[in-house]
Amino acid sequence: MDGAVFIAIAATIGNLLQGWDNATIAGAVIYIKREFELQTEPTIEGLIVAMSLIGATIITTFSGPVSDWCGRRPMLILSSLLYFISGLVMLWSPNVYILLLARLIDGFGVGLAVTLIPVYISETSPPEIRGQLNTLPQFCGSGGMFLSYCLVFAMSLMANPNWRVMLGVLSIPSLVYLALTIFFLPESPRWLVSKGRMLEAKKVLQQLRRREDVSGEMALLVEGLGVGVDTSIEEYIIGPANEIIDDQEYIADKEQVTLYGPEEGLSWVARPVKGQSVLGSILGVVSRHGSSLENQSSISLVDPLVTLFGSVHEKLPVPEMGSMRSTLFPNFGSMFSVTGPKIEHWDEETGQREGDDYASDAAGGDSDDNLHSPLISRQTTSMEGKDIAPPHAAHGSVLSMRRNSSLMQGGGEAVSSMGIGGGWQLAWKWSERDGEDGKKEGGFKRIYLHQEGVPGSRRGSLLSLPGQEVPEDSEFIQAAALVSQPALYSKELIEQHPVGPAMVHPSETVAKGSILTDLLEPGVKQALIVGVGIQILQQFSGINGVLYYTPQILEQAGVAVLLKNFGLGSDSSSILISSLTTLLMLPAIGVAMRLMDISGRRFLLLSTIPILICALLVLIIANLIKLGMVLHAVLSTISVIAYFCCFVMGFGPVPNILCAEIFPTRVRGVCIAICALVFWIGDIIVTYSLPVMLNSIGLAGVFGIYTVVCVISFIFVFLKVPETKGMPLEVITEFFAVGAKQKQQAKQLSAAAN
Repeated sequence: MDGAVFIAIAATIGNLLQGWDNATIAGAVIYIKREFELQTEPTIEGLIVAMSLIGATIITTFSGPVSDWCGRRPMLILSSLLYFISGLVMLWSPNVYILLLARLIDGFGVGLAVTLIPVYISETSPPEIRGQLNTLPQFCGSGGMFLSYCLVFAMSLMANPNWRVMLGVLSIPSLVYLALTIFFLPESPRWLVSKGRMLEAKKVLQQLRRREDVSGEMALLVEGLGVGVDTSIEEYIIGPANEIIDDQEYIADKEQVTLYGPEEGLSWVARPVKGQSVLGSILGVVSRHGSSLENQSSISLVDPLVTLFGSVHEKLPVPEMGSMRSTLFPNFGSMFSVTGPKIEHWDEETGQREGDDYASDAAGGDSDDNLHSPLISRQTTSMEGKDIAPPHAAHGSVLSMRRNSSLMQGGGEAVSSMGIGGGWQLAWKWSERDGEDGKKEGGFKRIYLHQEGVPGSRRGSLLSLPGQEVPEDSEFIQAAALVSQPALYSKELIEQHPVGPAMVHPSETVAKGSILTDLLEPGVKQALIVGVGIQILQQFSGINGVLYYTPQILEQAGVAVLLKNFGLGSDSSSILISSLTTLLMLPAIGVAMRLMDISGRRFLLLSTIPILICALLVLIIANLIKLGMVLHAVLSTISVIAYFCCFVMGFGPVPNILCAEIFPTRVRGVCIAICALVFWIGDIIVTYSLPVMLNSIGLAGVFGIYTVVCVISFIFVFLKVPETKGMPLEVITEFFAVGAKQKQQAKQLSAAAN
């Protein structure tokens, strides 16, 4: 995983530059006012600070669609270039108007960095550490602020501080960032797959994962091209092929899927559970233990989506688990590995089957654009090594995207795991058969299967078998599966009646998609509600007001007097106080980085927002009730520190992390731009309404409004925001599709009942 870590660290230098810029202008504006005599021009003074926000808001409007069109990497290169140019222009700035232009250019760079870096990190990181790496932007942003404050403080001690140098220094780290984006950062593999550039995507994944076999993740990225349509949740009973459940229904079931393990002659069989609601399968994990949405009015307002995600992460009560074994057999992670005696491989570069002496219809050989052959290899369900059966006869055979990437294990036998991270496995099922009316039934299905007992995803898919008791020594377990039509098995392809599970080229699928149609998909709309809602609430939760009030708090606490005794002037004291405030954030962000993939995003929000509420209530009381000077200073200082530390642990990084995770690949840039636009507009509103609100309702009134917003935020997170830790991005978007579909069905049932 070190490849992804280094890439993430390099990318977050853009956030360091954003924090650097924010802190520098806060210190430099003191000297800018004096040189340009802006004491009587508050509008111009405000614009000097605001132009960066305005530029970020403007560029964000275009950043998402453009990044979906030309890629993430070119936009990050453009961001670093804009940072560099703005630093040079600010270093020159002969008058205030040139300075305003430089600040606008700087805002363009800030907007691109803040919007696209979380997306880039999410698309390049393994699910197990994605949250940790996506907390790096928050850490680097605060670290950049601290370093900048230290620089500005040092320069403020000079006889004649030069604000142009303060602002122009930005061009030096910007040049480093520009070099890294050009020569070190690769393009997002998910974006490359979305454009059909499969070979490039494979090479990038091999670079990021530091291994040759990336076939499983390549398969996952291809499946991520679709926006969840007709996704269902099913339950599968999984166990060794040589064991039989005492139930003729399961024995005669032709929908079973054979899963091959790494040991020769060893395989498992996955059989779908009958008689269960397709969409209620995972919710049945909860409902069978008496806590379903229908049976518990106390949680009736909780979005079904939250329950769906929670069923993956929340451990079921052990006493109610019946006699089922709580652990999986040791080789579950290799169930989708293929070790059958005879396997056909498709060469992803030439589209030619190994062992065949003829080329595919796609000429051109070395180009991945000519990959029109099936991207998968079929394997028989036979354990004896017989010839591969025709697709229409091989009911329930597993399909595995093997390509040419095989891995040697054990005694030199070639295997290839289909694990996709976070305890999830990816497989395909071809179950076409003749129906009673002579028409074909079933078809080609993609399965995301959730396993138990993997670090970071230990909970949620084990159930007691319905209607029967499993012996203690049995290795049968149940697992939840997301089942849908593969992304590359298009309707047009179905109409051509292919022999077997043929697939179209990814670029052909993407070209036929409509962004507007994808945005109107129920799952995407549900994700936008979560993303936009949490961004709005973050901006109005009070961080700007507390930042504004902090110097006054610390001054009352005697810090300013103490610094004055050391011979520091008022300007230097103010800058040093701000740097100390920023320094307090860094350890808290470090704790958040550690917990983001362990406790989860939702947990951090639900555990830190109540502390924000308490801190704001203490600040309200301290400003309404006349306390002693010392007591007032102590309470206010503790509240401010607690607020900052908890904000940067939860409400600071989590909204951007969530927004980078919950949208499908083909519309991720557009949706992120919508959420980021809401973020910047909210930032502008809060920043420039604060002085007006202070004059009209006072500091206690402002903090009262922030407290109400934090209470609303807690309710919103509890009811609407799911836990996404450790889950592949493609699985997250499928869950949103299922949750939205379930809500629609619930409304239809409710309407029918009435």
